[in-house]
Amino acid sequence: MTGLGAPEVGAVIVWFRQDLRLADNPAIQSAIGGGQPVIPLFILDETPGVRGHGPAALWWLDKSLRSLASDLQALGSRLILRRGPALDVLSDILRSSGARRVVWSRLYDSGAVARDTALKSALKARGVAAHSVNASLLSEPWALKTKAGEAYQVFTPFMRALRDSVGDFTLHPAPTAFMAPQDWPQSDDLDAWRLHPSAPDWSGGFSIWSPGEAGAHTRLQAFLESELADYARTRDIPAFGGGSRLSPHLHWGEIGPRQVWRAVRLQADRRAGLGSDAEKFLSELGWREFNHQILFHHPGLARDNIKAVFDGFPWITDPEGLLAWKRGRTGYPMVDAGMRELWATGFMHNRVRMIAASFLIKHLLIDWRLGERWFWETLVDADEANNPANWQWVAGSGADAAPFFRIFSPMGQGERFDPDGVYVRRWVPELARLDARYLHAPWTAPLSALEAAGVELGAAYPRPIVRHDTARARALEAFKSLRASSSLV
Repeated sequence: MTGLGAPEVGAVIVWFRQDLRLADNPAIQSAIGGGQPVIPLFILDETPGVRGHGPAALWWLDKSLRSLASDLQALGSRLILRRGPALDVLSDILRSSGARRVVWSRLYDSGAVARDTALKSALKARGVAAHSVNASLLSEPWALKTKAGEAYQVFTPFMRALRDSVGDFTLHPAPTAFMAPQDWPQSDDLDAWRLHPSAPDWSGGFSIWSPGEAGAHTRLQAFLESELADYARTRDIPAFGGGSRLSPHLHWGEIGPRQVWRAVRLQADRRAGLGSDAEKFLSELGWREFNHQILFHHPGLARDNIKAVFDGFPWITDPEGLLAWKRGRTGYPMVDAGMRELWATGFMHNRVRMIAASFLIKHLLIDWRLGERWFWETLVDADEANNPANWQWVAGSGADAAPFFRIFSPMGQGERFDPDGVYVRRWVPELARLDARYLHAPWTAPLSALEAAGVELGAAYPRPIVRHDTARARALEAFKSLRASSSLV
């Protein structure tokens, strides 16, 4: 307690989770509607069973919490920080503050669902009102059903249903003030949580990001004004940025999908010629929703193949290959560029994510789960639904997935989507001077071209760790082992 006097009865606790914003936040709207004092709270809950975020995402969380705390302070409030099991923390604050109501925004991974269900029951048994709301999705993952009453397994009809369901809605502005409690609960010092890396601080390249609600809206505005036009064409070109880069802001709830949906629709209405680009972008928001539906109906998404036949896939144990992939030392420039971008910035262009994932799974025959775990550790936008669902999509084991036998050629993908080598030259500077004709397959370059570019294969830049044609044939042979017991073709 920071003040004197009896505990104040009637305060409401807003438990922030992945909804780190003030505007259009249903939890805040629910809390302030009764005119009660509000205690904003964030809990760093590392209880076993709830998947903890990786270091890159924790870097983002550190900055986002600082931004939220500053925004709350400007409104005469403050953000209380606590570390520990959620029920223990809430129980302590309820006891010290006299609050009798807790509201929070839902999470949909299995660990969080189990924890929150038990927590809600425990609070209600103590006479505390516990209320959860949807702040992160356009539609609850259980809401949209096929005509047969089942969850969608194919994206296209799901997207049609989502579009039909969105309809009109009201966006709530941020409150102009919060009623403060008479006494504030004690708060942890964010610096003591050590979310920012040290010894060493590897986050120098993360300066490209601006976490927080203001940063999210700045990023959205830049996308609308400069990048939405021609989005359908340029989204696959990594040298152009090729995307909104809103995914970490959406993951942490610094901006909500309803806000993004409305803004894109309005921009398309204001500027002629944006219709197809806007619809393509909205379908990407829809893919995010689809992945959350998959997660809800397949709670073991990060561990278990959706298509059980892949349980028998003959994965290879290859620690050296896995390490080369992580370090961007496979000898395939497009793959290596993506893996180095990931390590340096906590992000990888979406097209390159597919190329890098396909290489690990199909060229190296390494279990997709190992790739998913590395992305979970290194992505600032690592998400409980999108990360494993997209890995399973590439592997062919997921919902509406690409067939396993569709094997990307890293050279062909590079020539198609980075024809001048702008992206590769940036992230693989060893090859920066190499003629574009050889850039995506430097082992094909004549010695004279390599010498002119200062490239010595096998030294500064590695030779390919596997041959593409050999690896492709091996992958197809492995895939045949599944056909006898399934309808995979």
